[in-house]
Amino acid sequence: MYSEKVLDHFQHPRNMGELEHASGVGTVGNAKCGDIMRIFLDVDDDGIIRDVKFKTFGCGAAVATSSMATEMIKGKTVQEALQVTNKAVMEALDGLPAVKVHCSVLAEEAIQAALWDYAEKHNIKIEGLKKPENTEE
Repeated sequence: MYSEKVLDHFQHPRNMGELEHASGVGTVGNAKCGDIMRIFLDVDDDGIIRDVKFKTFGCGAAVATSSMATEMIKGKTVQEALQVTNKAVMEALDGLPAVKVHCSVLAEEAIQAALWDYAEKHNIKIEGLKKPENTEE
């Protein structure tokens, strides 16, 4: 049902927690399943994501996709992070059951919401970034 990578990221999540003075924070949720994902970014002056943390309320797949997504963007530029898709997260985890694909979508949306918050706070425009629709306040 779940790949070894999904189980590993669920049982040993990377980058769990929060950043007190985050450059950007994105929170998204799925009303149908109740999952809530929050991603915290620490972006340096050159636009490199120095650190990233997450807090997720949800199932094992939600925790695993959050963990993998943070691993995929840590050390990357803001522009590279924007390119991370739910499909890329699923591939990195060696797949998800069809009923859990929405978790990877939340991970992509949480990254974009955090990037949007970062751009808003720093009064910058990130090429290709659209205002997130699925955010929680």
